[in-house]
Amino acid sequence: MTDMVRIRKRDENKGNACLNCGGTLFTEDYVRGENICTSCGLVLSEHTADSGPEWRAFTTEERNARARVGAPMTLTIADRGLSTTIGWQNKDANGRALTSTTRAAIYRMRKWHIRSKLHSSQHRNLSIAMSEMERISSQLGIPRDVRETAALMYRKALSKRLVRGRSIESVVASSVYLACRIHRIPRRLDEVVAETNANRKQVGYAVRLIVSRINIDVPLASAKDLIPRLSSDLLLEGRTVKKATEIIKNAEERFVTIGKDPGGIAGAALYIAGILEEDRRTQREIANVSRVTEVTIRNRYKELIRVLRISINNNS
Repeated sequence: MTDMVRIRKRDENKGNACLNCGGTLFTEDYVRGENICTSCGLVLSEHTADSGPEWRAFTTEERNARARVGAPMTLTIADRGLSTTIGWQNKDANGRALTSTTRAAIYRMRKWHIRSKLHSSQHRNLSIAMSEMERISSQLGIPRDVRETAALMYRKALSKRLVRGRSIESVVASSVYLACRIHRIPRRLDEVVAETNANRKQVGYAVRLIVSRINIDVPLASAKDLIPRLSSDLLLEGRTVKKATEIIKNAEERFVTIGKDPGGIAGAALYIAGILEEDRRTQREIANVSRVTEVTIRNRYKELIRVLRISINNNS
């Protein structure tokens, strides 16, 4: 967006109200420096200082080239992305080679700079953990905001000394899993464990430890969260997905899903919806994408049919 149209809306405008109509929604025009009521057009204030950059950019390349700030602070880096680095090119700003005396001084500064960044065991732990978390998140295709939540959770666990005596991989995996639960990302514990060197028992214990010792609100795993991903893997049609969601909603209202594996409930709901909508998939196909056995799909299928009283005419 160019400077000529840099206009944004403000809600409540810090408690101010329009003197003419009493409205609380205003528009700030940075070009004219005016604060205007969106209801009646009254100018509330003028000569507002523009806090943006003094340069103009019309493309993304120009904006990136003219920006004088670095990347934003992030919890997914051990030093939060705020530290600086001394380059290994022994040249000055003009590209000329450094003298031997200056090169020796820069070498000493570079060495102590690296040592100062890794001066504590906690920082070394974070360096290893954040690299592992980045690898797991990339393998699972986890969004950036979920990674930030996982990094914050791990930092809290580290500050409470929950990592001591346990493998870093298990605590990192548990943080990623809980972050996915918080953001309603359909990633099961077995999927996270498959990308780490820790076993399921270690990761499961770390999950229970973090939930009990850190003040976080982790919602219960729901079968509805798995429906979009499973239906995409099975290439099901929209009406089948909608029917499966309705089946799970009815099952939750009748407390059928309590104590059951969400993968089994979601797989059985998709199996029933496929039969009803003539978009059927076999129990083996559904079991493979749901990461449960065919026996589980079959048992959940029979239970849903019985409790919800769904009439199905088939030979399954």
